[in-house]
This record gives sequence, C-alpha cells and structure tokens, in this order.
Amino acid sequence: MVTYLMLLNWTDQGIKNVKDSPKRLDGVKKLAKNMGGEVKAFYMTLGAYDLVLIVDMPNNDKLASFGLKLGSLGNVRSTTLRAYPEDDYRRIISGLS
Repeated sequence: MVTYLMLLNWTDQGIKNVKDSPKRLDGVKKLAKNMGGEVKAFYMTLGAYDLVLIVDMPNNDKLASFGLKLGSLGNVRSTTLRAYPEDDYRRIISGLS
C-alpha cells in the first residue's frame, strides 16, 4: 500500500452543510475501502487547511480515482501528497551517491 496525505478545504457547499460532514466522512471511509484502500487517520485542523486525511491506497491510479470522486461530490477541494514512511526515507537517503 502507498500512503498519501490529503489536505482538504471545505467548498462553499461543504461548509454550508458542515453538520452533515461526519456522515460524509463515513462515506469517504467506505469509498476508500471499496477501492481497496483505507482511511488511516482523519483530523480537523486549524490554519491553511480545514481537514487532513491519511489514506493508504494500492497505487497512484486508485488514489487519483479516489480524489476525483471525492472532489466530484462538491464538498471539498484537495491537495494530495505522497508520503514516505521513515524506513523508505532512510533507504532513499542511503542510496544517494
């Protein structure tokens, strides 16, 4: 599995219906599972982003489909980062010549 950080901001529609957000989160978790992935963590945040998802997906294509589906619902806009865990980070750095 590949880990991604999804930085989310509510759209006008999403914030207008913010009371439905917990129900939408349940749907997002179900969508990830149906696509072979998993929402590993969720945070509501202060600052530049409203929400953060940590998502494991089988590959970039699955994550792209997941992000497009999420965006098409009209409640959030996302910025996605590929996350490398510490073991991968150390392996990558040790391979530098």
